[in-house]
Amino acid sequence: MPLIISSQNLSKSFSSRPLFTNISLGISDNDRVGMIGPNGSGKSTLLKLLAGIETPDEGEIAVSRNSRISYLPQEDMFSVENTIHEILLSAIDDTHLEDYEKEVEVAIMLDKVGFENPDQKAKKLSGGWRKRLAIACQLIKKPDLLLMDEPTNHLDLEGILWLEKLLKSSHLGESPFAYLVISHDRTFLESVSSRVIELNRRYPEGHFNATGSYSDFLVARDDFLQGQKQHQESLENIVRREIEWLRRGPKARTTKANYRIKEANQMIQNLDEVRYRNAQTSTVKIDFTSSDRKTKKLLIAENLKKSMGGHLLFEKLDLILSPGIKLGLLGLNGSGKTTLLKILRGQLAPDAGKVECAEHLRTVFFDQNRESLDNSLTLRRALTPHGDQVVYRDKPMHIISWAKKFLFQPEQLDTSIKKLSGGERARILIARLMQEPADLLILDEPTNDLDIPTLEVLEESLAEFPGALVLVTHDRYMLDRVSTHLLALDGKGNTEFFADYAQWEMAQEENKKSKL
Repeated sequence: MPLIISSQNLSKSFSSRPLFTNISLGISDNDRVGMIGPNGSGKSTLLKLLAGIETPDEGEIAVSRNSRISYLPQEDMFSVENTIHEILLSAIDDTHLEDYEKEVEVAIMLDKVGFENPDQKAKKLSGGWRKRLAIACQLIKKPDLLLMDEPTNHLDLEGILWLEKLLKSSHLGESPFAYLVISHDRTFLESVSSRVIELNRRYPEGHFNATGSYSDFLVARDDFLQGQKQHQESLENIVRREIEWLRRGPKARTTKANYRIKEANQMIQNLDEVRYRNAQTSTVKIDFTSSDRKTKKLLIAENLKKSMGGHLLFEKLDLILSPGIKLGLLGLNGSGKTTLLKILRGQLAPDAGKVECAEHLRTVFFDQNRESLDNSLTLRRALTPHGDQVVYRDKPMHIISWAKKFLFQPEQLDTSIKKLSGGERARILIARLMQEPADLLILDEPTNDLDIPTLEVLEESLAEFPGALVLVTHDRYMLDRVSTHLLALDGKGNTEFFADYAQWEMAQEENKKSKL
């Protein structure tokens, strides 16, 4: 397949900190590439380099002649005061098209994306529909290569499934295109990727590249890392013998002896590099504190009903939360998931029905809007409001040790919260929640902005939490791994329980067939 773009030995630093060095990769016609990596590894920066928005400190990028490259950033780039039609029309950059031809292109794109009212202003769209509009603005340019930075952010489940279908058919139709997509959504990556690249300093070349789906990538990566670990053990044995030889001192400084000394020093340097790479596996230490109460029924909800703005969200809803129950909520944006969480917390009253909680029930809540964070605070004060110690599981811990559990460095402690990334802010909230003993965890989109290593640790902690859990997330991988039950809300008053995500997906397909 012909190359669309190739890069050689790209290096980029942020301030004095190197993001990546000597990255070389190519993207060919019809490539479907997923990119992952821990927060701060330089994924977004690399995408901007490939898009020509930023320039590398070192290295070269070559784009094949007449290739069109489009770039979808994480944030919207259009004016929200304009209508959907106006935004799409202005996104067309083909100067050879007549006005009527541009209108045809807009009409086709409106149908493909699913907009029913093209005269609606963008500011009235939900976050998910704004993201669809942003994607449409890049697709209407008919790119040969589409670069996407976290396109599933702000999309509800229906939007994610729509995007998956669009990308899976990207090599079909009149305007096929290749793509490179940054995402932390593992189910999404499994669905849309034929190659996965991970940016990470633990690899000799700064990245690891494997052909196949995300699950194929995991197998290949595990094999590689195991081999790198074995290589370290082998090098350690060899270096140990060479150090013993060096300490004895060669009897004669022959050419052969001098060569061995030089080779031994080189092996010591190689071992240091391998050890450094293998040490780049730090993850957040997440472990929620349970109250260990033995109450069998922590919360009982009976016959719940709620409408908002005259629109019925759900009715006749019964549920019981006991220790060990992990309830995942499914539904489109606006279907009532967050409203239900507020009712379970006692923050909002139902229109009908009641919620009864066990006496002195201790509930810990994660807010998707991060409203509990005061931007005027420093990281130090956000993690420890008073003094330089926290009490975790009845034991004092110094602020530096506590911060390191969440991958914060000591020099960051006096940084203002408003200067931190979304993922760093999410880790602060998780740090706060871990200090509170809980019977019930209610988590509203805790996965936003978290990288895959942090998601994996969070999943493990939630799966092992002995209390009850109510979880809202668009991360289907987490829902399947953590939840013991799923509750689907359709936003039209109907609710239904499922054993897992696959069962819910099968029900959706059957509903579609029944309507044909």
